[in-house]
Amino acid sequence: MKARVAASVVLALSVALGTAGCGLVAPQATTKHYDASDGVSGSVGSIDVRNAIVVTGDDDSVGSLVVTLVNTDSKSHRVAVTAGDDSSSRAYVTVEPGQVKQVGSDPESETGNVFFPEFSGKPGGLFPVYFQYGDNTGVQLKVPVLSGGLPEYSSLVPPSILPAAP
Repeated sequence: MKARVAASVVLALSVALGTAGCGLVAPQATTKHYDASDGVSGSVGSIDVRNAIVVTGDDDSVGSLVVTLVNTDSKSHRVAVTAGDDSSSRAYVTVEPGQVKQVGSDPESETGNVFFPEFSGKPGGLFPVYFQYGDNTGVQLKVPVLSGGLPEYSSLVPPSILPAAP
């Protein structure tokens, strides 16, 4: 009788393990981080950089950074954004505590945009953009360059003539 119970238990365990297959030891894809959109993401201290892309027009002379910055800290931070290796083309974006700030969503607006004049990136390529604030070590992201040829990006194309800097 005991042999019959033991055989039933062994058979049940064999069936359970057999039907579990590789799922028992295989890594789950849902636990791996990935960028679900066209942009790239990174973090600098308590600032999360999400879905960063650069959109350029037909003349490719100006690039517009489109990015979401998330401040998870209890104080505001002034984030420096530098295009490529050119530290002279630095822009600053202030992100308030707990704020989710969208940059570049309205290229015609007077504020909330980061433009890269004399832009050297080409649509379909990657362009280095450096994010940093305070004493934190910054992060350089290889940001995809997209054109306004696709309908979803046509409203994000930067103006061809930028206003003069004050």
